Amino acid sequence: MLSLTALVRRAALTNRDGVATEFEGRQRSWSQQADDIARIAAGLQACEIRADDRVALLAFNSDRFYTGFFAIPWAGAVIVPVNFRLTTEEMAVLLNDAEPVALLVDNHFSERIDELRRLVPSLRTIVQISSDKDSRNKKTADHHFDEWLKLAPIADAGRGDDDLAALYYTGGTTGRSKGVMLSHRNLVLNSLQNLAMLDYGRGEGVLHVAPLFHIGCTANSIIFTNIAGRHYFLPAFDADAVLTLLAEKRIERVFLVPTMINMVLNHPQVANFDLSHLRSINYGASPMPEAVIERARALWPHVKFTQAYGQTEAAPCVTLLLNEQHDGHLRSAGQPMFGVELAIHNADDKPLPPFQSGEICARGGNVMQGYWRNEKATAETLRNGWLHTGDVGYFDEDGYLYVVDRVKDMIVSGGENVYSTEVEDALYRHAAVLECAVIGVPCTQWGERVHAIVRLRENHSVTESELQEHCKNLIAGYKCPRSIEWRSEPLPLTAAGKVLKRDLRAPFWAEQTKQVC
Repeated sequence: MLSLTALVRRAALTNRDGVATEFEGRQRSWSQQADDIARIAAGLQACEIRADDRVALLAFNSDRFYTGFFAIPWAGAVIVPVNFRLTTEEMAVLLNDAEPVALLVDNHFSERIDELRRLVPSLRTIVQISSDKDSRNKKTADHHFDEWLKLAPIADAGRGDDDLAALYYTGGTTGRSKGVMLSHRNLVLNSLQNLAMLDYGRGEGVLHVAPLFHIGCTANSIIFTNIAGRHYFLPAFDADAVLTLLAEKRIERVFLVPTMINMVLNHPQVANFDLSHLRSINYGASPMPEAVIERARALWPHVKFTQAYGQTEAAPCVTLLLNEQHDGHLRSAGQPMFGVELAIHNADDKPLPPFQSGEICARGGNVMQGYWRNEKATAETLRNGWLHTGDVGYFDEDGYLYVVDRVKDMIVSGGENVYSTEVEDALYRHAAVLECAVIGVPCTQWGERVHAIVRLRENHSVTESELQEHCKNLIAGYKCPRSIEWRSEPLPLTAAGKVLKRDLRAPFWAEQTKQVC
């Protein structure tokens, strides 16, 4: 049976005394980690959390996040990771769709607990996961991990295969965000697909620095549980902290989004850190600027670089560009993973030959079960037995995938998905805005940045900073326009009355080799 919790039990059996997790001086062996997970699961079941109940997880990266992530299915429930960069109101929209009965939260978000209780009626239980010495506002939570770690451990609930394991929400709110239903089979199989193509060794260490609420970071967490590896955590990205921890703990593996790699490379002392033990850097979430990867490979010639392309709906990887494939195929997203079938389809869902662009479609055991309580979107995305990714690409004659455009109106900035319609909705809520369009434009640091084109109402005025501040009161900061362009003429429209965003984007992307970053 393919099961998340079976991976933990296997690790405790095969590497009992090996290091499982380490965070801020707190280290747990695999036997201790499995025991902690079973005790936290006991606490969940004591709160009458049962099979298929949803349990949300709102926290920065830590060993406690890891424990909670696996304790939820151990108790038989479904994991709902929460993007901590959202506003409380945005979180509530997603949580009210998932209807979790419990929320595991760390001390960084204690001040949001009362408001989330008010906004999310399904929540019966709030659990503080930070250690006693780190906890703040403990009285706002109903229970505490430190209390539950004193409970007797319970047996694994035995969930696996096609049982629902997790709901991962795509970007967007007010109906646009969708809960991606991933089974135990989806998540475990994709980790096995990665392991089949990469040279990971038993017990190797990984640094979790990108947020664990992201499916890409979840995938890394599952992969290294599969090999009974060592998990190290940083609560938030900091280039100096990344380099320091990699060097001090002699960690072999790390996953970074391209913007993080760029920031690490720009650390003034980067060449002075001993990373001789570092074996690989995996990257994904947004395509890598060629100049950045070339500089990284020159600085660390002993390190293997692997690019992963995919999406949440595929749990998440569908292609890998292996280290040796970077020479000659640097602009590609790699080749299909073992067990994944890829095709390029035209508008009629017919396959296209090499070098003809169409929608990238995938199928395999890693593809989601569907969207939570959204049959219409499920039928549209999984039509004819294929996952329709919403990305445009083509194959070359050797089966390398090239991603050239995005069907969905989405911007990927620093690895975060931003739906332009959501940003436009926020802009339109300002009384001075008559017409607007939001597009992604090239950005060296973030891959793409959110750019707004705005036409104001007659006799109205607003400054760029005022409009940005207005947006920050409605949506998460990373979604807000980084730049605003003012127009006095109407925006170009199609015959159907839709804004011609292709025309608006064209000047910004004219010198780029592909239309996504």
